[in-house]
Amino acid sequence: MTTVYAAFDFPAAPPERRDRIRGIFTAPGRLLQARTVEEVPAIVEAAEAAARAGHWVIGGLRYHAGAWDRAQKAHNPSVPALFEVFDEAPQDWPTSTCPAPALDWRASHEAASAAAAINTVLERIRSGACYQVNLTQRWRAVRPLDWSLFDYFSALHVAQPGGYGLCWSAGGVASISPELFFHREGDHLVTEPMKGTASADADPEVLRTSAKDRAENLMIVDLLRNDLSRICRPGTVRVDRLFELQRLPTVWQLTSTVVGDVAAATSLADIFAALFPCGSVTGAPKIAAMAVIAELEDSPRGWYCGALGVIRPGGTATFNVPIRTVEAHETQLVCGIGSGIVADSRPEAELAEWELKTRFLGGRPVRALETMRIEDGQVGFIEDHLARLQRTCAAWGLELDPAAVRARLEAACPATGAHRLRLVAGDGEPLIEVTSAPQLNQPVRLRLAREPLDLTWLAPVITHKTTHRAHYDRLRAQGGADVFDVICHARGLLTEATIGNLAVRLDGRWYTPRDEGNLLNGVRRARLVADGTLIERRLPLHALDDADEVAFISTLRGWCPATVVR
Repeated sequence: MTTVYAAFDFPAAPPERRDRIRGIFTAPGRLLQARTVEEVPAIVEAAEAAARAGHWVIGGLRYHAGAWDRAQKAHNPSVPALFEVFDEAPQDWPTSTCPAPALDWRASHEAASAAAAINTVLERIRSGACYQVNLTQRWRAVRPLDWSLFDYFSALHVAQPGGYGLCWSAGGVASISPELFFHREGDHLVTEPMKGTASADADPEVLRTSAKDRAENLMIVDLLRNDLSRICRPGTVRVDRLFELQRLPTVWQLTSTVVGDVAAATSLADIFAALFPCGSVTGAPKIAAMAVIAELEDSPRGWYCGALGVIRPGGTATFNVPIRTVEAHETQLVCGIGSGIVADSRPEAELAEWELKTRFLGGRPVRALETMRIEDGQVGFIEDHLARLQRTCAAWGLELDPAAVRARLEAACPATGAHRLRLVAGDGEPLIEVTSAPQLNQPVRLRLAREPLDLTWLAPVITHKTTHRAHYDRLRAQGGADVFDVICHARGLLTEATIGNLAVRLDGRWYTPRDEGNLLNGVRRARLVADGTLIERRLPLHALDDADEVAFISTLRGWCPATVVR
């Protein structure tokens, strides 16, 4: 099996992304390492010299490397700059078929403490100390045994291609960042700040016209224009593109392009000294924002928000801003997520944006999911299922051929008997699995989930049925082997079960938790609400104790009398 020491897939001539350079290195190179921030400029110069001598160079600067400018403040726990000089040309990229492992990513902060930090930033903005701060936090997962950095990177990259992807063993990092920090070719310099985020299921025009997001983007554009003016020839700095929409697999982003021309003698170290770290991951004014970041963030950013890139033989250099980036440590994996806080930011909206940005960690591309019941060759509620499938694909930006899916369903249906059909569709061939179906309307045992679903994080993903189900799987596993499913709850209210919906009978009438963007509206539930069998209502947790009866509802299993186990 080939050992991969580094792999990259970058646009050849940013900001255009169609033509790409990509390859892997299968032999280790020579490391250039800055042990202190004072050594960073010399190491950058050595890396550039190696490239001009004909070598390929991979590497970059961790976020705290900017502290060679004494005015900048940052946590400083590790090597600030590292590069690897390769003697051989990159080889063709191999095909990796290993799926990303299902990792239990956990935020290292409580929602309340994160909201408090955001409120502190808002206080600093109101006091005039700064006018934007890019606040971030860390998500962590246990590093599995026999875990491969390159296989994990490949799975992430397959799901979300097209950006500035880099995997580097010596750096212990896998980055699928969509954001360009800078591209230098000859005397031309290109930057592409990315500020402004919306869910993939949102109307992109709302993002493009959002006063808050445009203001946030424009602040960073102005900051980068100022940074570029420090090293570019007078009159050459300009904004080529402003407020462009860029679609990623899980989000929409608002980007702009700022360019300029430098003197031929301008070195890579000069460029880093003027621009690093990128203003899109600090805020503005940069020095003041970095001071707030150093105060409020309780762990180092590491490669996250620094710079990772490729220097080609001859000196052409392309560096990303390492967002959507995972660092591998001995026993754990770490990912940073954050957003730009401005005067009219709301903590709950920023926290929701953070959760939105964690979607990339799943590795496998999100696809639409439907589970149906077949009776003697007929799919129950087929039109309802197909309509919901189309809504899910539209919301997540997944391509779907409804006619082809219908034809595949009809061909897969056994002519006799009761069967369960699981359909995965959107962006690729539909996957259909047919197994025997459980009996309808059988009693089940349920248990209230031990912990609530945090809708601050999950609201953007919970209302569509997709393969993104880690939050459900974790709660169901905690329920124990003595129950069929667990009852989810959030903010003191009952919501649903992990694989079906919930109903309770109170004072002779059947109620189901109200759909407020806090649950998945099942096909059978929707039918029962429409015909008046079920009434939507907010149901506190004690409704389980007050209820005369409880039921579990799903298309596959029907209406199942439920016993709630304590």
